[in-house]
Amino acid sequence: MNLFDVYPLYSITPVKALDCIITDENGVEYLDLYSGHGVISIGHSHPKYVDKLKNQLDKIGFYSNAIQNPLQVELATKLGALSEYEDYSLFLCSSGAEANENALKLASFHTEKSRIIAFENSFHGRTSAAVAATDNKKIVAPMNAQQCVTFLPLNTIELVESELEKGDVCCVIIEGIQGVGGLDEGTSDFFQALEIACNKHNVVLILDEVQSGYGRSGKFFAHQYHDIKPDIISIAKGMGNGFPIGGILISPKIKASYGLLGTTFGGSHLSCVAGIAVLETIENEKLQENATQIYKHFLEVIKDMPYVKKIKGKGLMLGLEFDFDVNELRKKLIIEKHVFTGNSSNKNLLRILPPLTITKEAINHFVKVLKEALEELKA
Repeated sequence: MNLFDVYPLYSITPVKALDCIITDENGVEYLDLYSGHGVISIGHSHPKYVDKLKNQLDKIGFYSNAIQNPLQVELATKLGALSEYEDYSLFLCSSGAEANENALKLASFHTEKSRIIAFENSFHGRTSAAVAATDNKKIVAPMNAQQCVTFLPLNTIELVESELEKGDVCCVIIEGIQGVGGLDEGTSDFFQALEIACNKHNVVLILDEVQSGYGRSGKFFAHQYHDIKPDIISIAKGMGNGFPIGGILISPKIKASYGLLGTTFGGSHLSCVAGIAVLETIENEKLQENATQIYKHFLEVIKDMPYVKKIKGKGLMLGLEFDFDVNELRKKLIIEKHVFTGNSSNKNLLRILPPLTITKEAINHFVKVLKEALEELKA
């Protein structure tokens, strides 16, 4: 049997990783400034994380949500405290797409309406409603397109209000900082007006923090820069440091009932232990603070980089926008300079999402090899 060929692959085979370094089968070391789509939050193979998972495997790895699992309660308690959402409830699942799928479904249940407002260049996942709310027609199949979604440009509150006044919208879904779309984000004025408009029209405000959450922006959630409280927050990527886990934080105004939502693998013993280890490490090692400090250092050392038109994002969710397609630059960085970076729907944007443990020395190395790569490409 062959693998279904849907991923263009680099000819690199990682065999081990530690903190921000990945080692391939030939012993070549790579600086990881992409974290596998922003998943590795506390560094590869963090010893506390590894130990907690190993210890849990000796006890019980999985059982269904039909039984008591105190690890779920521990995870919810720690998450509520660290995120400052202690009065919200947590529903656990297995991925960001599943988190957004459940967020959209819950909003529709709550309002008894179906239309979704999303934003241009958004990405919310590849499952049924989540992909319909994703602004990329290439990945939306005809069965997904049956969903009723209206896409609007960011920072145009008058267009949002005009749509909400029609009375058929169940929710507005927006990323704290756009990821795949290219690191664009709403202004504070826009987010605050969006919260007011949603409350006025009884529309659920969903903040997709799947990539921008868990300290990556310097705050626990990126929307916390804007002094708002959404009704539902979706989380995943950095939540498990590579272990599949996702979830949604749910406002007290949205009531639970048996059977309303469900999942087979979400909230397993192993996934909860992974999630607890991540939260404890973020807090104990002050990784949110590190994200902020490294961001300031990055801005200082990158400011004179040639060909950079714009620096986008916050914390360790960054983008460098050039005046050319960065595909060849990314290849050179990976193959010749041994640095992993990411791309986006903006072909001119180099995406940088390192583990939150990244050091100033590692950033300095990246800046050095980036300058070399640019000089070689432009020679």
